[in-house]
Amino acid sequence: MKALFFKNNKLILSKNHLPPLPAEKEALIRVTCTGICATDIEIMKGYMGFEGILGHEFVGVVEKCSQKNLVGQRVSGEINIACGKCLYCKRGMERHCPERSVLGILNKDGAFAEYITLPIKNLHLIPDSIPDEEAVFVEPVAAAFEILEQVNISSDDNICIIGDGRLGILTAQVLETRGCKLLVEGRHEKKLAILKARGINTRRVTEVHPEYTDKFDIVIDCTGSPSGLEQAIQRVRPRGTVVLKTTVAGKRTFDFNELIIDEIALIGSRCGPFEPAIKALAERKIDVTPLISKVFTLDEGIEAFNYAYQKGVMKVLMNIR
Repeated sequence: MKALFFKNNKLILSKNHLPPLPAEKEALIRVTCTGICATDIEIMKGYMGFEGILGHEFVGVVEKCSQKNLVGQRVSGEINIACGKCLYCKRGMERHCPERSVLGILNKDGAFAEYITLPIKNLHLIPDSIPDEEAVFVEPVAAAFEILEQVNISSDDNICIIGDGRLGILTAQVLETRGCKLLVEGRHEKKLAILKARGINTRRVTEVHPEYTDKFDIVIDCTGSPSGLEQAIQRVRPRGTVVLKTTVAGKRTFDFNELIIDEIALIGSRCGPFEPAIKALAERKIDVTPLISKVFTLDEGIEAFNYAYQKGVMKVLMNIR
């Protein structure tokens, strides 16, 4: 099969990669569309030390499975593959299983290939009303919905999202469903315009005075930058909450005294629930189409990554048919 393989700091298009064999209780999935995520780019910079087939945002068709009713069905899938036996798994914390593998990120070849395998329990059916190029967004939209699982957000909360990239825009649309007082801060007028068109308040980073006094109940870092946490703490009120969505290669240095002095709650947030993400996409509550910058084929995979690296590019997809 064809696959985009990352090894020795190089991305290689292999045209004769051995297809994966599904284990017991796994499904073989023919990938139809996949998306390049910021995490994929960070992996290529050294994040997680992963080598193998990248890619974890996908939609595909089940080709082989012990559950015959799933064969031929269009699916997306949760990316964490847990052992199912440890204390974390027994407590319903499978995504924190110490023995887990993660699709395209940790000990598991990913979706930049013609075929992948995943446990049957990880699969979610995709309604016909969601086209492939939108279904690819289920995983990142689910990550945005995870914030609602972790933080009790009401219409009275003043919330600031820092970052106008893909995750920032998706997170803003998800939080908008809660009717909170929302502001998105970013650097790019073109990206902020996507949110302005939905009636979401925005501002440029350059509009923020160094000595500004407005403080927010909740600040969410979607910057994709090591400096995002520091910016978030500057903007949150005492006893407020900072949600950290950014993962980056390398270590961050930060003086945490301000967290202690102002009694700020810091919450890490990553993967999330697929069901509300699929429902929101199917009901058109979340619009992902303005985020799609360009669509490539798998044969053009290296070119697709080079394009994704360019400034101003949003989401790059690859059709794998």
